[in-house]
Amino acid sequence: MSAREEILGRLRDALRDSPEVPEVPRDYRSAVEVPETERIAMLVDRLEDYKAGVTVLDEAGIGARIAELLDGAASYVVPEGIDGDWLAAADAAVPGRRRTDSTGAPLSVAELDATAAVVTGSAVSVAETGTIMLDGSPNQGRRAISLVPDHHICVVRAADITTILPEALRRLDGTRPLTWISGPSATSDIELERVEGVHGPRTLDVIIVRS
Repeated sequence: MSAREEILGRLRDALRDSPEVPEVPRDYRSAVEVPETERIAMLVDRLEDYKAGVTVLDEAGIGARIAELLDGAASYVVPEGIDGDWLAAADAAVPGRRRTDSTGAPLSVAELDATAAVVTGSAVSVAETGTIMLDGSPNQGRRAISLVPDHHICVVRAADITTILPEALRRLDGTRPLTWISGPSATSDIELERVEGVHGPRTLDVIIVRS
């Protein structure tokens, strides 16, 4: 008998007289039908409460808004799969400051730390909790690029906003590298004083794109 078999045998003996585990009730809310305008308004309210900057606009306005948010940034990083149209205005304003990160040619932590901002897309968001989720898709990239630079500009499509968490979880692949964001980095010290910028970006700007 191996050590593993002996340990498992002892566990089975110890649990032999234990009562059966009751069925866990799963009658919680799994979906809520809410119009898109209300989902957007709820998400905006939660994000602003977290001290994130929020802009709601149409597809045509994405590039100009990103350029505004990057005004003054000496450099910024993007994942290799990001929509190039989003960056055209920013690159025209200040050429040569964009850096692209990919799994094949990843930027080092030192390079990311020296980068002022990052622009990504997003996978899904939860209006009720104000949470934005990234799953490492091509327009979101590696987790590191959204965690190291001080300023994160994140594009959220209205079609990807769910009302409650169970709806969002059904859209995600749990085997992918997930990053959940609820406002810019913040925590509280021992005296319950809010401290921002402890881990992750100090500034979060969210661009919500109406359908």
